[in-house]
Amino acid sequence: MDNTILHMDLDTFFVSVERLHDSKLEGKPILIGGVSDRGVVAACSYEARAFGVHSAMPMKRAKELCPEAIQIRGNSGDYSKYSQDVTEIIKEAVPLYEKTSIDEFYIDLTGLDKFYSSYQMATELRQRIMKNTGLPISFGMSKNKTVSKVATGEAKPNNQIRIDYGKEKPFLAPLSVSKIPMVGEKTQRTLYSLGVKRIETIQEMPVELMEKVLGKNGVSIWKKANGIDNSAIVPYNERKSISTERTFDRDTIDVLKLKGIFLAMAENLAFQLRRGDKLTACVTVKIRYSDFNTYTLQSRLPYTSADHILIDRVMELFRKLYNRRLLVRLIGVRFSHLVSGGYQINLFEDAEEIINLYHAMDKIRDKYGDRKVMRAYGIGARTISRFNPFTGEPPPLLANRRQ
Repeated sequence: MDNTILHMDLDTFFVSVERLHDSKLEGKPILIGGVSDRGVVAACSYEARAFGVHSAMPMKRAKELCPEAIQIRGNSGDYSKYSQDVTEIIKEAVPLYEKTSIDEFYIDLTGLDKFYSSYQMATELRQRIMKNTGLPISFGMSKNKTVSKVATGEAKPNNQIRIDYGKEKPFLAPLSVSKIPMVGEKTQRTLYSLGVKRIETIQEMPVELMEKVLGKNGVSIWKKANGIDNSAIVPYNERKSISTERTFDRDTIDVLKLKGIFLAMAENLAFQLRRGDKLTACVTVKIRYSDFNTYTLQSRLPYTSADHILIDRVMELFRKLYNRRLLVRLIGVRFSHLVSGGYQINLFEDAEEIINLYHAMDKIRDKYGDRKVMRAYGIGARTISRFNPFTGEPPPLLANRRQ
């Protein structure tokens, strides 16, 4: 029996979420990511890409290429929420799926044609996602992951493609070698230097030649170019940590500033935990100094999502880790060892007023945004990067991939 693998990818996901909140952004060039000169583009709209802008590009360069672009720092809480909404729709509809990023899914529909058309099912699933979330999404369907992923890229924006069995090689042949998953800029330059620009050329080459030029990586690329991919769908498991970082425009030694930002980071991540019905049992603090030496310190604690407990632990780790003699370039906080579960009141430590305060603050954040209410000490950190608390750095899946 031939496999039936569906690849679904939300189109320019961050941009699409922002446009749901502000219809005035429709049709305009959008840049999302760090807004300082040191920031990078995490995502951009198709209108911005027309100017040569792409993910992982320095924000300063992107603004030079597209001066009219609207810059948005982004809101990780919103992106996480919509990603979860889409995940829940897929989870309810299919027997086996793999979530490879915040906006990308592989789904195994093998054998379902015995009961129902797999393509029709995929079409209805896509329509359901768009109707329930308002987000555009594309898909590719074929017999394996590689061809389906490439097909999704060709389907964008907001469309769908099915590659019938036996048509994999003809479909791939006219495309650029850059379309092959795992072919980055360096590999592409190597292939171009050999006169290899289209996938068809690789299909015509002996695998031994590809191995000679690129080693084992060359063999993998040759197989993908020929539509060969036996990798299985890996059942989705929820992530085990969330994190956020801040790189300063100028290295700083301002202790009050550092404390304020650490507090804001801890407070925001604690809110993300509660919104996701998660608890953490491990806190890690990270500091990178001006000489680029990076240090981390972590501490275990009973499972919690309470601001006052997590903030105290973060500040304690900061005091232990901080070297006052050096300028600081970057700081970060990570909560790990996550489990599902709402925060339970500790009758020996928590006052009812604190729990009520959390509920009230979270309600305001859910309605008006996760930075609309915060502790006074952290107000100076309002410019904290909010776009990505889930990877700790500009995420490879968003900074290095085409949406």
